[in-house]
Amino acid sequence: MFGIGMTSARARARLVNKLAGQDLASTEVLEIMNEVPRHVFVDEAIAHRAYDDTVLPIGFQQTISQPTVVAMMSNAAAGVADRSKVLEIGTGCGYQTAILSRLFDEVFTIERIEPLHLRARRTLANLEITNVTFKFADGHEGWPEYGPYNAVIGTASAEDVPAELSDQVALNGRLVMPVNDPRFVGQSLVQWERTGTGYRKSDLCGVRFVPMLKGIEATS
Repeated sequence: MFGIGMTSARARARLVNKLAGQDLASTEVLEIMNEVPRHVFVDEAIAHRAYDDTVLPIGFQQTISQPTVVAMMSNAAAGVADRSKVLEIGTGCGYQTAILSRLFDEVFTIERIEPLHLRARRTLANLEITNVTFKFADGHEGWPEYGPYNAVIGTASAEDVPAELSDQVALNGRLVMPVNDPRFVGQSLVQWERTGTGYRKSDLCGVRFVPMLKGIEATS
């Protein structure tokens, strides 16, 4: 499935070995990251930087997340006991989506910028990923039709987690997303686990994500 771009295999392996040395994620998550070709999710002009541990622009004032952060978010989401369904808010270029497709039976992903939505669909189709359902919409409302979800991942920062998203987390499920936090220059990456009595919160690390905006940006 992920056999394309073998010329980048060594660069990808070096990146994953670096992540492994930081003890950020499980062996399972790191093996998946070693298989998913990050360079196909960015413009050809910057593909040579795809395996640097850094954010990269993907157009429309959006970025592909730093691999370190992708590893941590994927690991947090994959820590649930039931991996039937995951909801992703902010498809972006589709790289995080591709990682989730190997960790969960079904992935539901929402993107508010139509060109990114369409590009991600094409990229994942080229990678023969078939367990992802896409939606072009404002992600604040989530996707209640298919909920509840065993995990919800938000890839843009919010002042507070929208109640609509937390309500769509299944019992013993997790919500992982960045929220604005005065303790950090940017935001705090937070994990909420839904229990029988409410939510248990864990701060994972400081991060810097683009803001979670309302509305959609459609092609004319």
